[in-house]
Amino acid sequence: MSEHDPERGGRTRQLMMGRLDRELTPEESEALDQILENNPAARQEWEQLKLVKTITAGIRLRTPPDEIWEGYMNSVYRRIERGVGWILVSIGAIVLLSYGLWSGVGELLRDTTVPWYLRGAVMSLLAGLAVIVVSVAREKFFMRKRDPYREVER
Repeated sequence: MSEHDPERGGRTRQLMMGRLDRELTPEESEALDQILENNPAARQEWEQLKLVKTITAGIRLRTPPDEIWEGYMNSVYRRIERGVGWILVSIGAIVLLSYGLWSGVGELLRDTTVPWYLRGAVMSLLAGLAVIVVSVAREKFFMRKRDPYREVER
């Protein structure tokens, strides 16, 4: 299109797309009609675009049967794949966070210009977070083993 109508090619395409999506104002629609009347290449492109729109509007994706989804959701490969992915992400996050905390706390303890009560507050905060994380992890582990709804499918 642009090689036939270099100064208006982009605008013509915008008008065509606007008409396909029913977004043109009456003035824009009239301008497109004029272009299509006077430009055979634009008219040919318009016909092709309408055909593509008609074809793609009729395409529908088929939903797989429930047996296929159930088989996929219960497959060993899927469960292992997701498990391994989460393990790798967790290990990476733990290593990065541990290194950051270790470096940050080490710098804080070495810096003698920071008052003792601020250093104590940071240590208290970190100790409290550690206790909470261990407590939550222990509770989740305990509940997972005793969950009566563990076998219920969602």
